[in-house]
Amino acid sequence: MLGHVGASATAVFAATGLFLFALGASYGAYWLFTHPSGAPRRALSIGLGVVAVASFGVATAFPLLLGASPSLGRPSTSARLEIVSPRSGETVPGDPAAVHVELRLDGGTVVPTTSLRLVPNEGHIHLWLDGSLAKMTTGLDAVLMASPGHHELRAEFVAVDHGPFEPRVQTTVTFVVQP
Repeated sequence: MLGHVGASATAVFAATGLFLFALGASYGAYWLFTHPSGAPRRALSIGLGVVAVASFGVATAFPLLLGASPSLGRPSTSARLEIVSPRSGETVPGDPAAVHVELRLDGGTVVPTTSLRLVPNEGHIHLWLDGSLAKMTTGLDAVLMASPGHHELRAEFVAVDHGPFEPRVQTTVTFVVQP
């Protein structure tokens, strides 16, 4: 199925049907070939084998014939991401502190589903605290727990497969947690 990323649902459905048909034809050819009972059965097993190989080939090529084009690069986006809260240099009280993160995304849409069908301007948000992935969100707000000290928060808008857009869409702020 990975070979059909970017194909229409109809093409993938037809290719899957052809693939399953080819599996059935392969099994039929195998069964007839291992249970010989004369020349007609052997000829039928060879014929089914040819049909199976042809079906596998058509199932592989069919989406490409309908215009699907496999994407070898990362998708691009025109989206812009901004951390609204916490503001850079802000002091957050607590030990540990519940840091309320609020983001603004312009030109992009946060979607809840993960997919291999990459769509420009659709994705998820990854939040990194001090270089470690802290949270993956499907919204524009979150709460992170942080111990006292200086921290760096990086937010990144990523594609629906959790990989980065090209160019990357990310923003960073620093803040302080004080008890």
